[in-house]
Amino acid sequence: MANTLFTLKNAYLAYGDCPLLDNAELSVQEGERIGLIGRNGTGKSSLLQTIAGRTKLDDGEIQRKDGLKVVLLPQEPELPLAPTLRESLLAASGFDRSDDRRFWQQAAKLDSYLERLKVASDADPATASGGERKKAAIALAFAKEPDLLLLDEPTNHLDITTISLLEDLIRDVCRNSKALVVITHDRAFLDSVATRIVELDRGILRSYPGNFAEYERHKDYELKIEETTRRKFDKFWAQEEVWIRRGIEARRTRNEGRVRRLERLRREREARRDRIGHVNMSIDTGEKSGKLVAELKGVSKSFGEKNIIRGLDFTLMRGDRLGLIGPNGAGKSTLIKILLGELQPDSGTVRLGTNLHVAYFDQLRAKLDLNKTVADTIAPGSEWVEVGGVKKHVKSYLNDFLFSPRRADSPVSALSGGERNRLLLARLFALPANLLVLDEPTNDLDIDSLELLEQVLEDYSGTLILVSHDRRFLDNTVTQVLAAEGNGEWHEYVGGYSDWLKYRRKPEEKSAPAEPAPRLQSPRPQRARSVKLSYKEEKELAGLPKEIEALEAEQQSLLEAMASPGYHEKPVSEIKANRERLDALPGILEERYARWEALEEKREIAEKKA
Repeated sequence: MANTLFTLKNAYLAYGDCPLLDNAELSVQEGERIGLIGRNGTGKSSLLQTIAGRTKLDDGEIQRKDGLKVVLLPQEPELPLAPTLRESLLAASGFDRSDDRRFWQQAAKLDSYLERLKVASDADPATASGGERKKAAIALAFAKEPDLLLLDEPTNHLDITTISLLEDLIRDVCRNSKALVVITHDRAFLDSVATRIVELDRGILRSYPGNFAEYERHKDYELKIEETTRRKFDKFWAQEEVWIRRGIEARRTRNEGRVRRLERLRREREARRDRIGHVNMSIDTGEKSGKLVAELKGVSKSFGEKNIIRGLDFTLMRGDRLGLIGPNGAGKSTLIKILLGELQPDSGTVRLGTNLHVAYFDQLRAKLDLNKTVADTIAPGSEWVEVGGVKKHVKSYLNDFLFSPRRADSPVSALSGGERNRLLLARLFALPANLLVLDEPTNDLDIDSLELLEQVLEDYSGTLILVSHDRRFLDNTVTQVLAAEGNGEWHEYVGGYSDWLKYRRKPEEKSAPAEPAPRLQSPRPQRARSVKLSYKEEKELAGLPKEIEALEAEQQSLLEAMASPGYHEKPVSEIKANRERLDALPGILEERYARWEALEEKREIAEKKA
């Protein structure tokens, strides 16, 4: 059985009157890869700081395994000034320089991780991109060889290729005695690396075995149970409140127990943790654009000797939902500026459509004035904002994006990264736009906000251009992809990220001639068979309904068990067996239903021929 690396018991942590941890409990075993999720501002980063020993609990205790080595990578790692990234990392590493042999061993390990993550180690840290600095900091975190690695939003600023490299690295390194706790809103990343999901919700930590997809299944079922329980509780509480208002009947001695029960119900209802509100987004499409949005013919663009775009022919039509895919520095933002007419190509022609009203989500948030208040950012000098022809008070509109009236008067500089993204989206969606350009809108947004943004974009009737490294967000949002495939080459694909991944041109395929499709041989004619059900088939058909009912009951029972408190403390072998069985059941049920249908059809044919 795996050893426990650390345990939180009855942990309480608060800032002001807001509890971030409220009698929370958590244990992490060797070999676990935990995805920590929750709304922005719920205290996930504070929890990592607590585990790392940088923040003390207000109450409760934390127990660590003797000699436990913990390394924390914050959201925005700071690298000291140095001529190169490698020298900056060595200065920040804390490697033992008093022992030359040990130091060079550690330095060699750092070089290995830098190479694996494809970091330009000789780059100047002062001018390196955010993605390059992030990759370098991740390499250093792994080179320190922790027993427990804590990663806070590691995929921010990383392109899809690097995210895939990081997933492989985590699976290779964090096994056996190594463990990981990662904060991320990248659902595909969690599906790839997580063995357990821990949700921080209103101060309570809830644990779900498996990856994010399994968490979603468990959570949906859990929420249905919670809603039913609360509805019954509220109905019973309302009945008791009606009874108490009758007055004289409640004062009779024999009903004192009922009065005490009502007082207890009131306390329970007051202490109940209601679910946090949801962001309420909607987009004002405004007037329709012309049928043609942009047409590129033979467009090329270079910066120095670097080809960004070479001989691109591409047409964007009204209603298209275009995703741009490519590594950092491939030229996605440059292509957007050319599509919008903001940047002229070196050669080729660009024709823009008519009646275009563009709303552009700026990746660097350059349009946000940090000195303005949140409300002034949305409606400068006014208390009202007009969305879709309807006037709305600015604080009511901001409340749709989870900004309280008090928060609306705060300066933009006081907002977190996720809050600034929500504010920019609020500003963007208040503008009538038939061409929506979103350049990395998903950074710092929590999963609930991401899923709602997906729904809003699904209902959007205008034209969409999206740049994102969130693979699931791309799959759920776009219907065509323009992908950078090296040396200025861009190719168009139907579908989203998964379709591009399946059908993209691999380097070895670009020059290789296509193989001819294999010839299919005509099947031999088969002798006609009797369609009458055999005795065995009759018996099988009679038993299938009960068999399917038992399988569905088993599926429900497993879901209930996995959602129960303390389930993750069961033996690893039992959890693994349950998870494998739960994964297998949908396929088994589908096969049983298909068999039932086939036998019923066979019996019907036999009856018609009889």
